[in-house]
Amino acid sequence: MYRGRHIMTSVPVLEQDAIFGEARSNWAWLFGLGIIFVILGFIGLGMTFAVTMASVLMFGVLLLVGAGAQFVDAAKCKGWKSMILHILIAFLYLIAGIGAIVDPLGASAILTLLLAGALILIGLARIIIGFQMRAVGNWFWPLFGGIVSVILGAIILAHWPVSGLWIIGLFVSVELIVNGWSYIFISLAAKRA
Repeated sequence: MYRGRHIMTSVPVLEQDAIFGEARSNWAWLFGLGIIFVILGFIGLGMTFAVTMASVLMFGVLLLVGAGAQFVDAAKCKGWKSMILHILIAFLYLIAGIGAIVDPLGASAILTLLLAGALILIGLARIIIGFQMRAVGNWFWPLFGGIVSVILGAIILAHWPVSGLWIIGLFVSVELIVNGWSYIFISLAAKRA
């Protein structure tokens, strides 16, 4: 065991520097950011409808920015064989962005339906991977993850379109909590390094 900075560790100090960089001396900022994310996530759990609407509106704004960038890029690509398709993509971004901003409820229902379908397809793929790995071992976790994904997708689909009012906000809030906890534990590891 290597003895460094008052703790027993198997990772040399130089390697810890390469892993954490300046996070070692600024661990408190990362810790604080983690606390803020956890708090925001728990607040979001109490207002999933508002978080869903804010997320969909932000998504609409990002689509409009993307449409503008596509139009500018298409204008700079004169003579390109696929310029018509490039402009078509810009129009689709524009229509989707306007639709998300004008009707965030409808957009959240559509996005939730796509999310449910994606979870089911991803889950089925993981189940197949799990069965394919049976002969080599470690097959249970892909199989289990696949079953969980299929169940989550089916639950969302079973409650659709009502699930569109809260599921996006729930996912964003849970992501904030998980990200916050990750930052907290990374910062504590950086402090100990």
